[in-house]
Amino acid sequence: MNEKKHRHHEHPAVASDAPPDAAGLPLEPAAEAVRRLEGELAEAKDKHLRVAAEFDNFKKRVTRERTEGWARAQADLLARLVDALDDLARFAHVDPAQTDAKTIHDGVDMVERKIWKQLEALGVTRLDQTGVPFDPHIHEAVTMQPAATAAQDHTVAAVLQPGYKLGDTLIRPARVIVLTWQGG
Repeated sequence: MNEKKHRHHEHPAVASDAPPDAAGLPLEPAAEAVRRLEGELAEAKDKHLRVAAEFDNFKKRVTRERTEGWARAQADLLARLVDALDDLARFAHVDPAQTDAKTIHDGVDMVERKIWKQLEALGVTRLDQTGVPFDPHIHEAVTMQPAATAAQDHTVAAVLQPGYKLGDTLIRPARVIVLTWQGG
């Protein structure tokens, strides 16, 4: 009897009156094994459903935060530009018959400087240099012209439309005319 008690204490899920296996330990009856395994399966399914629900909530939260972040960034950009836009609107509504061209020109120049001050603060750079080596990562060659010297080969002769970068991200390539050395 003492031996039976000892075995039952070592293996609580194993019935003491079950026939022994090859190692001499009692086998769990099939009905008990099925109940135990069904319980473990139900527990595993519950854990899986909880993890799946947590992951779904995580995805929704990240999507919502990304959308809110994008909206805040757009609002920040607009807040930076509204003063310059107001100035531009004032110049758009001046009476050209009562305002000289220099005043209009100076006003538009002021608005452009205001806008660029805010864009540069955000990390925007303009790509509009001539005489620099052609770089297909930031330039779009529209046409080519013959170069006067071999040193000018594959350099930017003219910028037809400036390009823009935000930090390291290219927003639009500069459309350029590229010089090519014909030799001779």
